[in-house]
This record gives sequence, structure tokens and C-alpha cells, in this order.
Amino acid sequence: MMKMQPQASISKIRHKSALANSIPFWVLSIPGILLLVCFRLFPIFGLILPFKNYSYDKGLFASEWAGFKNFEYLFKSKDVLFATRNTILYNFGFIVFSIIAGVIIALFLYELTKRTVKVYQTVLFLPYFVSWVVAAYIVKALFDADNGVANQIIRFFGGDAVNWYSKNECWPGIIMISYLWKNIGNNVIMYYAALIGINPEYYESAKIDGAGKLRQMWNISIPMIKNIIIVLFIINIGKVMYADFGLFYNVPMNSSILYPTTDVLDTYVYRALINIGDIGMSSAAAFYQSVIGFLLVLLTNFIVKKVDSESGIF
Repeated sequence: MMKMQPQASISKIRHKSALANSIPFWVLSIPGILLLVCFRLFPIFGLILPFKNYSYDKGLFASEWAGFKNFEYLFKSKDVLFATRNTILYNFGFIVFSIIAGVIIALFLYELTKRTVKVYQTVLFLPYFVSWVVAAYIVKALFDADNGVANQIIRFFGGDAVNWYSKNECWPGIIMISYLWKNIGNNVIMYYAALIGINPEYYESAKIDGAGKLRQMWNISIPMIKNIIIVLFIINIGKVMYADFGLFYNVPMNSSILYPTTDVLDTYVYRALINIGDIGMSSAAAFYQSVIGFLLVLLTNFIVKKVDSESGIF
């Protein structure tokens, strides 16, 4: 027993020193904790809104219960089905194309010198800080019916000007390109950071074996960053029911003619809230988005773990 006392006292001292060393990290984490509490924990009380006939004078808790009437009204509208279809298809397209383009660009950046990489990183990342309002006017400058760059090029070659803001079939491509232009830099940086962490000895061994650059990318680079690709894929799957409101509201200029191809759940809920003023129905749509997104995360993680048990995020 006498031998155990010094060891116990040493462990206590180590525990106290570990706590003392962790205090600065806890202090630095206070803003993040407050952010989570204010914007993630407190809003949980709002989950009762979809099930209530909300009245401004009665408030959240005193308003009458509506049961599932808000959901019934929501799903009776065909517009919700079209908005849901557009939201899912666009987001799956964003996920697939952003992963493919991000990985390819990151692989090419990895082969450049450090000075050149900084220039390309800056050029790719700058659009990320441009607001969708500004981006919408850039798109309008390109596709304006009268003075747009696209129509000027068409007229130069003897063609007729196109009214792009009334052509539904053109907008899936315009939306996709706009999204990639603005967000691809952020994805590239994450994949590039993962590539930097790969041990250079793998590439040296591959060179000795006679592997070229493409073979090294395929057999070393991509397998080594597979985990971050899967993690980002699963996280983005959880957001598949949430569209970028700024993109779908500002870039098409909220044109009612383009609603069949540009209307998503977020813009639908916004217009419902502005035009009808029904907070309960709008909250029901948001609740619907959250539940479907959560289920998709669970399903995707389950499938990934079945394929590779070590690649799931939980």
C-alpha cells in the first residue's frame, strides 16, 4: 500500500496539470460554444411550431395545436413536389461535380511549384467571398437579353438573340456552373491539404518502379484522400434537402417563368412566408427538410460502412 501512494499522488498532479493546460483551449472555445447554444440548442424549442396554428398575439406556447394540418397543406401542393425534386437533383449534381472537379484540380495543383500554387489558390478561392447578389449581376451581364455578352457573341456570328431568362432548359447548366465557380475553391483547398499530408516516400517508390504521374495519382493520391472525400460526401448528403437560397433566389432574378427549373424548397418556403405569412406551414417545410436530411445521412453512412467498415463517420 505504501508503494501505491506516491503513484496516486503523481497521477493527481498530472491530472491537475492537464486541466491547467487545457484552460486556454476552453477559453478559446467559448465563442464556438455560445454559437452552438444560441443557434443550435435554443431553436430546438421551435420544433413545436410545425404542429401549431401560430398566432403572433398568443406567442409560441399559447398558440393552438394544429396537429398535422400544416403538413397536409404542405404536401397537397404540387409546387412542393417540384421544389423537392429540384432541390434533390441539384444538390446531388453539386455533390458529384464538386467532388470530381475539386479532386482533379487539387491533383493538378499538387504537381505545381509552391509559388504557382498560391496564385492559383487565390484565383480559385476569391469567388467564394463574392455574395450571390453580386454574382447574380455578373450572370445577368453574361445572359442579358439585350446587352449580354452571350447574345452579343451570337449576333456577331449571325444568330438571333436568346431571352435566357425565359428558357427553362438552359438554367440547370447555368445554375451548376455558377455554383462550381463560386464554391470550387473551398473544396479544392480541403483536398489539396489532404494531398500535402501524404508521405512523399510513396511517390519516390512509385517513381523507382516506373509509375508515371497519372499512375501515381490513381494508385496513391486518390486512395490516400479517400477518407476525406467520403466524409465530405456524407456531410453534404445531410444537406441535400437544403438549397443555397442566395443562388436560387438571386441568380435567376426570382423570375416566375423559371420556377419549374429553379424553384427549390428554400425559395418556396420563403415565398410562402412572405405571401401567406403562415409561420406554421413554413416551419413544417423546414422540419420536413431536416428529417429527410437526417435519414439520408444515416442511410449513406450505413451503405458506406457496408462497403468499407473503416470509412464511416460514426
